[in-house]
Amino acid sequence: MPDSSKDQERAELHRAIWSIANDLRGSVDGWDFKAYVLGMLFYRYISENLAAYINAGEREAGDASFDYAELSDSDAEQAREDMVKTKGFFILPSGLFENVRRRASNDANLNETLERIFRNIGASAG
Repeated sequence: MPDSSKDQERAELHRAIWSIANDLRGSVDGWDFKAYVLGMLFYRYISENLAAYINAGEREAGDASFDYAELSDSDAEQAREDMVKTKGFFILPSGLFENVRRRASNDANLNETLERIFRNIGASAG
């Protein structure tokens, strides 16, 4: 016999999450909001994936404290060609999700920053 209290809790949680999502999106069309959220999730995924890949390679090579996110963009450029061949794209450390998130509250032009980063990621893919 199904547990109706669990079903009720799940339904209430679903309603609460839906209400929060509606509040967040404001007057933005639901489909546009979904595309934005999915795009941001994808950006976070590829950003973390690239950093983890580079970090693992550097740590395997003997630099246990290496952190790609802390590398300067100019130093990271040397990995561009290899990363495009290996991963199919490249993101500079300043464009990693974690670094953009860290600076977001002080970035008055966050939309423009994200647009530039997305354009650079797309351009790196060829």
